Amino acid sequence: MWSLFKVECVRFRTWAVIAALVHLCALGFGTRLMDLAQQTLPIHRAIGGVYALAGALLGLYQIGGYRRGSHWVTLLHRPVPPTRIALTLCGAAGVVLLVAVLLPTLLLAAWQQGTTARVVDLRHWLLPGAAWLSAMAGYLAGAFWALRGPRTALAAVALLAWLAFADATGIAMLAVELLVAAWLLALVLCAFRPDVGATPRGPWASALLALPLSAGAYLVVLLMLFGVEFLWIAQGSHPLNTAVPPPGGHTEAEKMEPRARMLRALHDARPADLERLQAAVEAGKPQRLIVRFRQLPQRNALSNLTSLQFDDPERHVRWTFSHDRMRLQGENLLNGRAVGTLGIGPQREAFPRVAVPIGHLPGLPDDDTVLLAGDTLYRYDSAYQIITRWLAVPNDETIAGVGRIGGRWVLMSDKALYFFRADPALDDAASSKLLTRIALPAAAARLSSLDMIALSDGVLVCLVDSELAHTEDGTRPALFLLRGFDDGRSAVLHSTPLSFDYPALHRYRSWWPSPALHAALGQARAVFAPTSPLSAATPAPMPMPMPMPMPMSIMAFAGCLLLASAACASYYAHRRGLAGRVRLAWIVFCGLVGLPGLAAMMLMRPRARPSF
Repeated sequence: MWSLFKVECVRFRTWAVIAALVHLCALGFGTRLMDLAQQTLPIHRAIGGVYALAGALLGLYQIGGYRRGSHWVTLLHRPVPPTRIALTLCGAAGVVLLVAVLLPTLLLAAWQQGTTARVVDLRHWLLPGAAWLSAMAGYLAGAFWALRGPRTALAAVALLAWLAFADATGIAMLAVELLVAAWLLALVLCAFRPDVGATPRGPWASALLALPLSAGAYLVVLLMLFGVEFLWIAQGSHPLNTAVPPPGGHTEAEKMEPRARMLRALHDARPADLERLQAAVEAGKPQRLIVRFRQLPQRNALSNLTSLQFDDPERHVRWTFSHDRMRLQGENLLNGRAVGTLGIGPQREAFPRVAVPIGHLPGLPDDDTVLLAGDTLYRYDSAYQIITRWLAVPNDETIAGVGRIGGRWVLMSDKALYFFRADPALDDAASSKLLTRIALPAAAARLSSLDMIALSDGVLVCLVDSELAHTEDGTRPALFLLRGFDDGRSAVLHSTPLSFDYPALHRYRSWWPSPALHAALGQARAVFAPTSPLSAATPAPMPMPMPMPMPMSIMAFAGCLLLASAACASYYAHRRGLAGRVRLAWIVFCGLVGLPGLAAMMLMRPRARPSF
């Protein structure tokens, strides 16, 4: 096996060196244009996709070359188990990808830390490992495709999709990549035998292939349903593109002008001072949050959800947040030299959480920048180059949005809205007095719009809870009207239920094809993922009605599909000559998983055991 390993390494050494040089040049060119280590998650996912594609091409070429004609018989005609041969080929490919992918990224990280003032944290040293694992996962997927052909390659595609949609961060993401690579390696080892197209032997080998294959079929069903929705939009009757939205629905409320929406909410609420409030809405201009976050970054995450850099144009300095130091590190944009670090206050204390620059806010000096870190807003004073605590929310809540309305600052946390008096004396953080707190009637992630109007004695807030109304979330959309007084009082003036604009078949389109896979894939996506207070699963701070139960028609439809899948599996097993435990296992599997399980069964083509 050592000779085969050396032969494979020598066979691809020229291509590995060429790929490493091209890769290093591409990284060098990219790092001259931007700081690659500080890019956001979509960019890093796109780069990881390129690595996975390169690995897949290597797997298709290497294993596909051995699968031709007599080459396969020659390869396996050795006095060693086929699994050792497969591991040798995969090990050689791992070395090739290590030279082509891992080494250039390590050199770039070393160069950036040793010769520049840019931030290189421990998490950035994990990126080369993540890149290599992505390439290895792609290689194993390509090898499996070359072995089994396109019929069952959908299983490898589903496992690669797991990498793209996983919510894990930091080292936990590396664990997910290792798990996916190990699963793909198991598929390759099970398929690496003389009769490549045969059904995997044994229940464990069959389950290793059937589960991701059914998940891939499930994803294909979702893509087909997306195509149906696209045709629905093209036809012109989709709720989002009709000339007149369905009356009384959430789409109508979402498309309304903010002033019209608030007037409608007032009309439904009919408070005692209705005329005064209507006059205030008609005379003023409803405001929205200036900045709003759906997610906040986690410490030591491999990629940034949003940029952690901001520039001080007056001094030509770029400040970048360091996860290791929990402070900001400066770089002179003119000469690239380091200009020191920034923390909280004169003592430059570390931030308690990852600090996210949210830019300049109205009412602050032009070069000042606001940073958000958990439950506190910090202000960077450009004139004195110091960061001070500015506004904060209590009770360990997490800030999700910032705005300004009239003479008040607005902070939206995961549980409430906070209104502070905007005092011109910005030098003292304590000068911003908390006026009122209004508890949110729904989870912050479910709010699609938030409009505010300033009153002489407080604020009027209109919320639309419809962000997830097109999904299987189950919570009925609603229009809320809230009022806060400067003396601290708050009240929910009215709650107007809105109707669903999408039929139930569309809202539950990710559930009824396979309830079991819907739940399993949701758990797989969240494996090793940290909990987020801004998640839609966060309970509302105010007592609200329970989510609407799933319509019986959808449950009956899903049940019929499961029964039909089990019946078709029984018929197909009879046609294939399956009997006994194998036949029963496939019927139960299709009855639990549904149509995707039936598709997996037909793609795997299980064979009957010969009788002697």
